Amino acid sequence: MRRPASPSNMAEPAWQRLGHSRPAGMSAAMWSWIADQGSLTRRLKAASGGAFEVRLRQQGWGRALPTELRLLGVGARGKALVREVELLCRGVPWVYARTVIPARSLAGAARRLGHLGTHSLGAVLFASPATRRCAMEYARLSPAQPLYAAAAVALPEPRPPSLWGRRTLFRYAGKPLLVNEIFLPALPL
Repeated sequence: MRRPASPSNMAEPAWQRLGHSRPAGMSAAMWSWIADQGSLTRRLKAASGGAFEVRLRQQGWGRALPTELRLLGVGARGKALVREVELLCRGVPWVYARTVIPARSLAGAARRLGHLGTHSLGAVLFASPATRRCAMEYARLSPAQPLYAAAAVALPEPRPPSLWGRRTLFRYAGKPLLVNEIFLPALPL
């Protein structure tokens, strides 16, 4: 697998804690995806009539973004497994996902997270009653930001002026991991 690019010192979105009310400028339909507390995999499967698959773009040891490190409680030199996938429905990318798993989290039962391949991370997380969703944030991403650039790779020109995304800090088998989900224009709203 290719090694993810080092995103240190790059512009990041202005992540906001998920609240109870929809932010200005976000449609009610998008808010329903952003604020959903359930399994995104399950919802995508339902919305696509079961025509769901995971396309692994890359996975390898890489560097997390500064705010990712802070949320994960990892120092600037912390090693992390970075996994980038597209969640396809009916053969079309609806979501780009970037998962950051600190090296220290890949121990015990959580070791399996490093070997998912094209299996859904969400299916693994939500199958375990011990999984805890600790924090959720949302942001509007612009083309100058690395997460937008990574998410937009598969999009045709012209690309949208912004994309909405969310990120969730999970604890799986007691270990932290961070999942960024960027919602692409093909997502049915």
